[in-house]
Amino acid sequence: QVQLVESGGGLVQAGGSLRLSCAASGRTFRRYSMGWFRQVPGKERDLVAAISWSGAVTYYADSVKGRFTISTDNAKNAVYLQMNTLKPEDTAVYYCAVKQYYGDIYLHHDYDYWGQGTQVTVSS
Repeated sequence: QVQLVESGGGLVQAGGSLRLSCAASGRTFRRYSMGWFRQVPGKERDLVAAISWSGAVTYYADSVKGRFTISTDNAKNAVYLQMNTLKPEDTAVYYCAVKQYYGDIYLHHDYDYWGQGTQVTVSS
């Protein structure tokens, strides 16, 4: 089992920044992909960003390119999402997830383990 705990959400004004953190514990994978998803009520959970186990390969949804940055700290078993120039449409519950994966980054929704989510609210 893997436990993922997100932190760093909150309320911020449009144009502001937040940094989400996700700490992983429990079972470890030799190769994996980690992702950040977000979900608003009544809509599907969308992949926002993903990163390979090495940190060398990243993916960003078009809506966040140039504003969000995903990174990892393997020594701390952590993944981060730096969110800049936030917009009201970024308001959502953000989830981190991990997928045991021997490729680079996994872009589908069937990740193996999920955190509990952290609320991000951007006011206009």
